[in-house]
Amino acid sequence: MNLPEYFSLVFTDYTLRTITLGTALLGAICGMLGSFAVLRKQSLLGDAISHAALPGIALAFILFQSKDSSVLLTGALVSGLAGTFWIRSITQNTRLKSDTALGLVLSLFFGFGMLLLTFIQKQPNANQAGLEKYLFGQAATLVASDVWLMAGVTGVSFCVMSIFWKEFKVLLFDPEYTLTLGFNTKFIDILMTSFMVLAIVLGLQTVGVVLMSAMLLAPAAAARQWTDRLWVMVTLAAVFGALSGILGTAISAGYDNLSTGPVIVLVAAVFVFLSFVFAPRRGLLARRIGFIRNRNDLHLHKTLSFMYEIAKSHEDHSHPHSLRLFNEFRGFSKKSLRKLEVQGWITFDSRQWSLTDEGFHKAANLYNQNVEKP
Repeated sequence: MNLPEYFSLVFTDYTLRTITLGTALLGAICGMLGSFAVLRKQSLLGDAISHAALPGIALAFILFQSKDSSVLLTGALVSGLAGTFWIRSITQNTRLKSDTALGLVLSLFFGFGMLLLTFIQKQPNANQAGLEKYLFGQAATLVASDVWLMAGVTGVSFCVMSIFWKEFKVLLFDPEYTLTLGFNTKFIDILMTSFMVLAIVLGLQTVGVVLMSAMLLAPAAAARQWTDRLWVMVTLAAVFGALSGILGTAISAGYDNLSTGPVIVLVAAVFVFLSFVFAPRRGLLARRIGFIRNRNDLHLHKTLSFMYEIAKSHEDHSHPHSLRLFNEFRGFSKKSLRKLEVQGWITFDSRQWSLTDEGFHKAANLYNQNVEKP
């Protein structure tokens, strides 16, 4: 199945439509909320939360003996929130840094979750548990109720983000100033983190514990390369996330034995790579082009300053001079002279050159600026 065939079947096939809508919504909400994690330099928080949700899933199955997704995801939500607040408690009440707290909670909760999964596998109903989909993701198990739940959470997240936009924005860039304004920074931080936990829990069924942090961070990291404005970044991250979900689902549906979750993450990684290379201001290509342009401009200015030193010793600065004078000037080339001529700063032929009035004044300004520098 190629991509055109896939998109034509999306509108008629219930399964494809459900999976596509689910992954698109998941990508959108992860992109929106992941933007705040990236800007707050809490990239590892998503990884810790996703791993902390695993024991909650296992405990919910053990306690209720049900594989209903709402029951299991509720357990994941409770466990994820517990892990998040445990991280906050460690950083606030001890001298440990946040990265240490994240590593401790991640390893402890994940280890406990794997222990519970081992215990469940030895039970008579282990084959019906279906908990492995939360570990590695299984988008094919999405049903309409899951999509409606994702749509509801996405809508609520957007509304909360719109209502508390000013508070979120100030807290991101200046927490101390937010506190002086009288805002309840603890409430805002808890609200932001809680919705992040909720988005991660929703994605466990699709992407899995192991890859969920990439789904949260990759669209936001890609969007960060394109803009300095928060609302633009959040919008771009949501778009990149949704496109990653749609394209990843389409690619996995077109080939056999391709798991949807990893393909979605790989597509998101492609967006990150393209953004790192081709973003107009921060991209590697733009930076390289800017470096070459600045180096060429510097070379032209050095050549023009050299000409100025010679021309200012004559009463007529437009007096022609021999090209042989450039024998003592390192890095000289006729290509640089042609560029100066195109700028209208000099005139030259195969043997002589002379400064124009515009070129003389330009060089004088450059010379004065260089002299004034300490």
